Amino acid sequence: MINLAYKDISHSLSKFMITAISVGVLLGIVIIMIGVYRGMVFDAKVLVSDIKADIWVVQQDTLGPFAQTSKVHEDLKNQISYQNGIKSAEAITFQTFQMQNKYGDFKVMLVGFDPFGNIDVINRAKLVEGRGIRKQHYEIVVSQKTNYKLGEYIKMGRDRFKVVGITKDTVSNGGDYLIFTSLKDAEVLQFTYTNERIKSDDARGIKGGNPHLVNAIIAKIKDGYNPEQVARNIEITTHKKVFTKNEQTNLLLEKVIKKSSKQIGMFTVILIIVSIVIIALIIYTMTLEKIKEISILKLIGISNFTISKMIIQETIVLGVLAFISGNLFARMIAGGFPKRIVLETSDAFSLFVVILISSVFASLFGIYKVIKTDPSQAIGG
Repeated sequence: MINLAYKDISHSLSKFMITAISVGVLLGIVIIMIGVYRGMVFDAKVLVSDIKADIWVVQQDTLGPFAQTSKVHEDLKNQISYQNGIKSAEAITFQTFQMQNKYGDFKVMLVGFDPFGNIDVINRAKLVEGRGIRKQHYEIVVSQKTNYKLGEYIKMGRDRFKVVGITKDTVSNGGDYLIFTSLKDAEVLQFTYTNERIKSDDARGIKGGNPHLVNAIIAKIKDGYNPEQVARNIEITTHKKVFTKNEQTNLLLEKVIKKSSKQIGMFTVILIIVSIVIIALIIYTMTLEKIKEISILKLIGISNFTISKMIIQETIVLGVLAFISGNLFARMIAGGFPKRIVLETSDAFSLFVVILISSVFASLFGIYKVIKTDPSQAIGG
């Protein structure tokens, strides 16, 4: 038996393929938008995951350094270290910088930590060149995407830092590149003022200097202890806010990036609806273009069911080809985005199912036109 859909597509193959690819570009943008959302979620977890701390101690009545300003005294780590169930505790700072080199402007988050402490915040698996920090002053580890080279010097504040290591895929919860220095250098950069500011403060009777403040105290717990219970005990004894690793991760997902993820989700839904509408319009237009041929088929006795099946088959083929071309398009351009794009097979499969079901419903517009077509139109010309 002759397959009407195959014959019709073969008759205008180039036009059909161009149409499918055009719709595919739109679907590719949908896939990219889903990838942007996945990338935001992934980036939000990276830093907390790399640091591998079980406990985060931050300023009382705050949500920690990722959500709002948090300042605690550096020596608080000594008090935390003697808490029941704590294996080790270290101070850490976070500071955002706008940097510039010959490759352009970019935003970074500087992480300060004690290189001789018991918690190394640099994920060694991501250290692709050089080494970690081994001195208390003037050494820096940078992200590969900053384009700095080993041995290069970077001026920050009053000092120059030598690049001793380069990491890959290290980002903050906002997708900014990470750079690492010693805690002492980070405190100077964040809490020490310029000479002009110091002179101005002296005139006001304010004494400047490094107050030895940090943004958080991170800690690891001993085996066999419950992180939630240890965190609650620390809150009671130190009067600080304490988060477990899971609570810190959930905080980033539910507070810090929640609004952005919702916005991206709304854009994605809108793009999917637009894609479905476009597919429906294309099928309806294709049906109108061959209305005379359909009238002839009905005149010679071809049933509405057979012609409707042709419309459905063409719609499904269009949806499948559009999805394939869209998936290829998304993967081709994903690497060119400034922030991480995570393309997961499960997301692509879910979108494929949605497009397939939607394509069948979209074909109903064309089927409706087929049913209403009068066979006498074939004679009328």
